[in-house]
Amino acid sequence: MDTALASRLRDYLARSNDRMIGLCRRLVGIESPSSDPESLRAILRVLGDELSSRGLAVRALPGVESGGQLIGVPRNRTHGAPYQLLIGHADTVWPLGTLARMPIQLRSGQLSGPGIYDMKAGLVQAIFALEALAECGAHPAVTPLVFINTDEEVGSPESRRQIVRLARAADRALILEPSLGEPGRLKTARKGIGRFTVRVRGRAAHAGLEPEKGASAILELSLVIQQLFALNDPKYGITVNVGTIDGGLRPNVVAPESKASVEVRVLTWAQAKRVEQRIRDLQPTTPNTRILVEGRFGRAPMERTPANARLWHAARQAGARLGLELEEATAGGASDGNTTSLYAPTLDGLGPVGGGAHAEDEHVDVDQMAERAALLALLIMEPALGRPGRRHVRARRLSQRVS
Repeated sequence: MDTALASRLRDYLARSNDRMIGLCRRLVGIESPSSDPESLRAILRVLGDELSSRGLAVRALPGVESGGQLIGVPRNRTHGAPYQLLIGHADTVWPLGTLARMPIQLRSGQLSGPGIYDMKAGLVQAIFALEALAECGAHPAVTPLVFINTDEEVGSPESRRQIVRLARAADRALILEPSLGEPGRLKTARKGIGRFTVRVRGRAAHAGLEPEKGASAILELSLVIQQLFALNDPKYGITVNVGTIDGGLRPNVVAPESKASVEVRVLTWAQAKRVEQRIRDLQPTTPNTRILVEGRFGRAPMERTPANARLWHAARQAGARLGLELEEATAGGASDGNTTSLYAPTLDGLGPVGGGAHAEDEHVDVDQMAERAALLALLIMEPALGRPGRRHVRARRLSQRVS
């Protein structure tokens, strides 16, 4: 790839830094919790206008409980070309009213505010990366398709179907989630997440008069919990946590029922299948009790596949042209990259450098926004990966096919 283009992109985006900060402020100023469809629709309208003003044909897809999704495709695209996904989300974990106690502030090169790091600044960087490419006269061989949802923070229950449909035929997926840690590491793997409810049913009895006629579901659950925690295996990145427990009727009744909520995080599908089977195979040791297990793995692991590794190497080479020494990492949390990685080469963490995700000190490093946007722009310019046996969907038909 042309080193001169990298220089032009970097210089253009450096000159655009104040405008990038301004758009960050505007987006953070629109509070958009996952639970409030009206505010989510409001921020999608703003994002739609921003994409449209930069030459993208934009379509909004309605949601039921979410604010819906947004799809943008360049109007001047090459018809019939393969496409790549740029995926981000506009929802945050912060409730309405958070700005009153966490105002937007710029101090010592850090812009802070609820949702800026995870991940409104990532959306801004994508918007300006596309603008920079257009201004520099660069035309990607692989059409960039922007997909923004409003339910990622709650597991993408409504948007996942669209993500799967788009990822199946995409050449690659670039995820705009924030980078990891102070060095701004890119995410080449993510843990998968499973959530389960383990219920124990026993038999009620008077705890003082006839305790021998009862079967304590709480006693059995206490034994089950120990078995669950024994499934932890830090060496292989397996974490099993019992987050809440509940059960019983009152102190003078042998508990007839109890339950525990369990979260499991794993690095591979093989681990997921093995741990899930161990949970489903739990057997009671307390007489006259039964164990019932509900739940599943809702987010598959994003494994460091050979295809994902190819995309990481392309990013590292692009970073070198910008003078960046990039590092890769595995993230314990999940994103929509976990889903796209099942179908297309995926690279995550292409958003801002900063910290404090879901925390009171959430912030981004504004001095690194331009270079990270330039990195994304160079990745957008990469040629097609040419995955064998994959049929590309024509970009000009995407807005009609997604429903």
